[in-house]
Amino acid sequence: MGKPDGRVIALLASGGMLAAALITISCTSADRKDTRAVEEALVGASTRTRPAAGQVSPMSLHHEVKVVRRFIPKRRHGRKFHRPMRPRYITVHSTQNYSGDAWDHARALENGKLRAPRRRGGNRIGYLTWHFTVQQDVAIQHLPTNEQGEHADFDGPGNNYSIGIEMCEHRGNSRGRTLERTAKLCASLMYQHQIPLRNVVPHHHWPRKGKRPANKNCPHFLMTNGQPGRKWNAFVGMVKREYERIHVPQQLVTIGGVPARVGGANIYAAEL
Repeated sequence: MGKPDGRVIALLASGGMLAAALITISCTSADRKDTRAVEEALVGASTRTRPAAGQVSPMSLHHEVKVVRRFIPKRRHGRKFHRPMRPRYITVHSTQNYSGDAWDHARALENGKLRAPRRRGGNRIGYLTWHFTVQQDVAIQHLPTNEQGEHADFDGPGNNYSIGIEMCEHRGNSRGRTLERTAKLCASLMYQHQIPLRNVVPHHHWPRKGKRPANKNCPHFLMTNGQPGRKWNAFVGMVKREYERIHVPQQLVTIGGVPARVGGANIYAAEL
């Protein structure tokens, strides 16, 4: 996430929310057990030479992702200002929160609990925001994909032109299934917005002006010694295989050799 280094943010909660859970901001290396689980999931996927089984329509792939909309309220908190966006990238993060699931993050965003210092050259709105939080069984959407989030690089292209996806890390959540669902989501978003595979990037891709190091070790469990390497490339391979599953009937009109989107609709951007 685009969080200030060393800063700890409390998710104030009630009922089923986080009672006093803290999101630790600095990205740290995964422990050996987590690293092994990630590598097993990715290596297993990378050994497949054929696309993921079963062709699907764009809408069917969207249904496989299981997106649930829980938008931040309009004109409040992280959506106090309308900031339109035409996405060109997809930025993948990990939460570094070992207590909170996707629903906890949704409630925190809805209630304006994820604050960040608003300052020149830094956070522009006083809140952290992103578009989707993914866990093993669901992907919760917090912002329309045609609005900017505040998750990557302050007033840079990562915030101005990319869809932010956070992967959950709470205990009991399957990291392998979370990666698979995230890959499906990335492929679906690529199709909807005609985003090329090379523009699916980790948070590390976006340097943060004034920060040391400028490029964050995030998502930490897909980095190799703090850099994109074998594990990140294997994840990109998963995204590619999901994208190759998308089948568009040949009779649909093509534009410049690219299949036209069914109905021309962006299924992720509708407002409340």
